[in-house]
Parts: sequence; structure tokens; C-alpha cells
Amino acid sequence: MTFVPFSWAHLLGLAIAVVTVVVMVSFREKLREPKNNRKARYGLVIVLVGCEISLQVWYGLTDNWGLQSLPFQLCSMMMWLSALLLLTRNRKLYEITFFLGIMGALQALLTPNLDASFPQFRYFHFFIAHTAIIAASVFLTVIERYRPTFFSVFRALGWLHVLAIPAAITNTLTGSNFMFLARKPDTASILDLLAPWPWYLLELELVAVILCLAMFGIVLVMDRLFLKEERPDERPSS
Repeated sequence: MTFVPFSWAHLLGLAIAVVTVVVMVSFREKLREPKNNRKARYGLVIVLVGCEISLQVWYGLTDNWGLQSLPFQLCSMMMWLSALLLLTRNRKLYEITFFLGIMGALQALLTPNLDASFPQFRYFHFFIAHTAIIAASVFLTVIERYRPTFFSVFRALGWLHVLAIPAAITNTLTGSNFMFLARKPDTASILDLLAPWPWYLLELELVAVILCLAMFGIVLVMDRLFLKEERPDERPSS
């Protein structure tokens, strides 16, 4: 079955992501209780790791495994880093996953590079995995009260370039298209609005800066409007 952008199947996947975030925000006080906190964090870790492992198993079972299956897509790397973040609650990791994880996963959810639809495995994997990436950073922001800083925007963008190195090398050696560095995706995406390769890579630099600054601004606005009583340096015990 072919995936159709903004069909009922697409809207269902988006709705699941929205509901997940809304539930997390609505029950943030409950999720700050140590027992509930551990259950939620470890549960998200299981989902993130389970998504990547199940995808690799699916590749093998369907004879689709190859170099293109290596975890060098941005969201594949963010799945592993988000799982590590939830286990360690490391603030440096948070800076990376907050900006790169949410930015990459949100773009993927809005313009999926997907060749399967409901009720195929790849459909469920795609929306669950990308929702979990967003949920991990939202959890640290809303539940644990972590906050990005202005300078963390540029540190995250620096890490984006570091993560692009193995992707670019693999693309050159194998003809793959990790992180869409070698060519635009076959499906509709924000890249369609940009110049042809390789010039869109330069334009993406500016797009990434704007999006990350916008995310930082949204957190500042939300704090002023709704979370005045919460302090970023507070967090529940392990």
C-alpha cells in the first residue's frame, strides 16, 4: 500500500504524536514522582531501542538489509542518543537531542520519506520511532525542567556537522543518501523548496539556524506564559 501525504493514515500518525506530547505535559506532575519517572523514562528507552532493533530485524527478514540500513540517518542517530539521554539525563546530550532530534523528527513526521502505509510494519515503526524521539526531549524539558540556552543552539549545530561526517563518507563510498546529503529524497519534503544539489546544502545551514533559534524562542515564550513557577535547575531524584 502506497503512503499518501496528509491522508487519513498520515493524519493518524500525526495525531498520535500530538496526543503523546499533550499527555506528557498534562501529567507532568505525576511523571515527576520518582517511581513514575523511572517507569516513563525506561519505557521510552525500550520503545526507542526496540524501534531500531526491530527495523534491523525486519530488513533481515525481508532481504532488504544492506549498507543503506546502517544507522547514519539523523533520526536513527537521534534514537540512540535519545535513549542514552533518558538513561543518563546528561545535559550535553539534551542540547543535541532537543534541537536535532525534535527538528529532524518533526520534519520527518510532516513530510514522511516513507514507502509503506497503514497497517504495514514500516508505517507503525516510522511514526512510533519519530514520536519517541520528540517525546524523549519533551520529557527532559517538561518533566525534568531542562532548558536549552542560546549558546546550546550553536553547539547543537556544531554536532550536526560532526554527525554528518560518517554519513557523508558512507554516501561517497556506497552511493547511499544518509541525511539526504547526496541528493534530495524521492518523496516531497522541505528540500523541494530549496535549490538543486549541492546548493541546497548551503541553504539548509540557514534553515537549521532559523529552526533552532525558533525552538529556543518557543521555550522562552512557553516559560513566560505557562511555567513561571518552575525552575530549570530543579529535577526529580533518580
